[in-house]
Parts: sequence; C-alpha cells; structure tokens
Amino acid sequence: MDAVRGSFLPGCPLPAEFYQLSALEAAPLLMGQILVRHTLEGDIRCRIVETESYGGVEDKGSHAYGGRRTARTEIMFGEGGTAYIYLIYGMYHCLNVVTGPVGNPQAVLIRAVEPLTTADETLMRRYRGTVAKRPVDLSGGPGKLCRALQIDKTQNGLPLTQPGGPLWLEGGPPIAEGLVQAPRINIAYAEEYAAKPWRFYLQGNPYVSVADPRASRWTGIAKK
Repeated sequence: MDAVRGSFLPGCPLPAEFYQLSALEAAPLLMGQILVRHTLEGDIRCRIVETESYGGVEDKGSHAYGGRRTARTEIMFGEGGTAYIYLIYGMYHCLNVVTGPVGNPQAVLIRAVEPLTTADETLMRRYRGTVAKRPVDLSGGPGKLCRALQIDKTQNGLPLTQPGGPLWLEGGPPIAEGLVQAPRINIAYAEEYAAKPWRFYLQGNPYVSVADPRASRWTGIAKK
C-alpha cells in the first residue's frame, strides 16, 4: 500500500495496515475504494465518493469526544476494520469505518457512493424505496446510501475485512484527480472543530451530497 496515494489492489480486500491509520489519514484514502454489500439478490458494488473524518477524543464532532465510552461508541474504541452504524433523527442509518489501534476512537463516515454498474444501480433503486430522479437522490448522503444498500444496525460491529460477508471493502482504481477537502456538514455543535476541512469528496461527481465553494484540492496530506 502506498500510504500517500492510497494505491490498493483492485478487487482485493484492503490491507490490514490500512485500518491502523487515523481517521484523518484514512478518510481521503477511502475515496475511490469499493464498498460491497451482499444481499439475497446479489452483491452490490459501489465506489466511495465522499467521506468525513471523526477521529480521536479531542474531536468535538466525534461521538467519542472527551473519551466518552457508551454502549454505542464502544465499537469506536475497538480494533480498526469494523463497521460502526448508528441511527440519527430516529430514521436514518449512518455507516462508518472504524480505524486506528485499540483504545483510540477513530471512524470515517461514508457520505456518498456511486454504483459501479447498471445492475448495481437497479438493486439500489429498488431498496431505496423512493424515486431518485438525480444520482444524489439515490446515494448522496449517509442516510440515503444506507437505505439504498439495506444497511442498518444489524451490521453494526461486523468486520469489513472479510469478502463474502454481509459488508466489506475492497480496492478500486486509483483516483487521478478531483479529490478535494472541505468542512464537515451539520456539526455546528463541534465549535472550532466544525470548520476543520475534514470532509473529502470527488469534485463534480453527481453522487456527492453537497458541493462546497470553500473546498480546496487535496494535496496528499489532510489539512488540520
């Protein structure tokens, strides 16, 4: 693995050392990688096109801020490579990739994905349960993508490292250009951490939830 460029073998599970990275290191490297959801009707493969980093006890935007350990956040303190899934507003699930060593709560929120094929899109539209006129309406946002992929709390805590399981990650083609970073969304409560440019997305991709005029090109090292 090239820790700067995020070069992974296409179609192969992401290497174990990737999950030892901090969330801020892992979030841009997850861009372009493939999220696979196994369903009774077949596997759905989609490319990750937007992420947000939530890392460490110092991040006021994180559920684990200040070292907060609850039944919900305990997964964040565990070994990297598992799924952290929670419910917001009582109706929308959010999928996170836990990273970092045991005891250091790090997680990357998956905000948007793009289906790889027409067959993948067809299944996602069926599971989405509503008419999605634009790509962003299908899977542009954490709640939307979870509905389109039938992801809920039954997958919470499952490993993302095992192909053939309910949910896993594998390498995708390298991203040549267009990766930007911007402030995270809807976290005004995070005070000075709300302005941190810890959201990453592919500029111009129609599945991205929100384009930000403040976005800047990612140069290989995430701004703090």
